[in-house]
Amino acid sequence: MRYRSGFDPDGNLWDLIAFDLRRQRQERDISLAVVGEVIGRDRSLVAYVECGKTKLQEKHAVKIDDAWRTGGLYSRLVKFAKLGHDVSWSASYLELEADAGELRSWDLGWIPGLFQTEGYARAMFDAAGTDGAEAGAKARVERQQCLNRTPPPWVWALIDERVITQPVGSSEIMCEQLAHLIELAKRPHVSVRVVPQSVGAHAGRDGSFKIMTIGGVDSVYTIAPGGGRLIQDTTETNSYRVWFDLIGDVALPKNASLDLIVEAMERFS
Repeated sequence: MRYRSGFDPDGNLWDLIAFDLRRQRQERDISLAVVGEVIGRDRSLVAYVECGKTKLQEKHAVKIDDAWRTGGLYSRLVKFAKLGHDVSWSASYLELEADAGELRSWDLGWIPGLFQTEGYARAMFDAAGTDGAEAGAKARVERQQCLNRTPPPWVWALIDERVITQPVGSSEIMCEQLAHLIELAKRPHVSVRVVPQSVGAHAGRDGSFKIMTIGGVDSVYTIAPGGGRLIQDTTETNSYRVWFDLIGDVALPKNASLDLIVEAMERFS
């Protein structure tokens, strides 16, 4: 498997860990499957770590250190990497999104990025005062090609009711956006469910996030003003799975959600 785009072991500690792990494995003449047995996972996860598409988890680093008698090298490197700023998180996030077989998202403020029309995205960037709104909107639409691949990813989207009722741009932009959302929600691999305001406080009020699953391995992107954070440690990603299910518990069923989106679109017409 090739290194991910932008892989840089000279400038990124996570990439250095991945590079050295592959080097050590090859020098020891050990297969990916054997390393998988050491950490208790399959060979595909090891391959993803070595090419920089996912990060070595601390618990796996401990097992490798023990098996290879490294004196705790990888455990220390992972701890240091987790304390630092990952300069390549954005590129990693986009690649994970494009390759994921399953996508789960909770959106508190905006239509999910993979569902946005170009007009809505441009209005969103303009409202945020972002430079290059035109280019940003076009790039966002290009990302949506992953929904059309064969086979398509499974997508579960939970959205707050205010996302479909609060205007972004003009009424025409909102009408076009909601019509597009309805079209996507009718696809067999896509589920869109709305959390109504009437439920009050719930587990999703702290913020939006997306869970991207490749080969059974979850990565989480959390959304925040000025940027986000990419999470790949199992302990943390498991927590987001639980939160997603808790939010789903208070969301409307698919058909009721679709009816609510249609009603919102009609009010903008």
